[in-house]
Amino acid sequence: QVQLVESGGGSVQAGGSLRLSCAASGFFGSRRYSMGWFRQPPVKEREGVATIDSDGSTSYRDSVKGRFTVSRDNAKNTLYLQMNSLKPEDTAMYYCATRWGVTAQPLLQSEYDYWGQGTQVTVSS
Repeated sequence: QVQLVESGGGSVQAGGSLRLSCAASGFFGSRRYSMGWFRQPPVKEREGVATIDSDGSTSYRDSVKGRFTVSRDNAKNTLYLQMNSLKPEDTAMYYCATRWGVTAQPLLQSEYDYWGQGTQVTVSS
């Protein structure tokens, strides 16, 4: 069973930083996989934030470019999201997700098969 567990969320002042982690477990075999971060602000739809595939190629939504950095440590089966210069509009529940293979639409949530339970990020001004 594939399991994803997020951590690192919390409350921070605007302009601050947080580093989210997503620990993955389960069987991936030798197949390549993609991982990503999504977020869901209160009331709003879940949206793609940042993704990274097995060769290190990344995708970011425009609103986080230059502020967020996604990375992965394959040896540790862990996905990271370094979030700098946080803004109140970044407040959301953040989820990690994964899929086997690659997709031409990496920021589309329907492309992913496995999801974590989320970690809350709250940014105050």
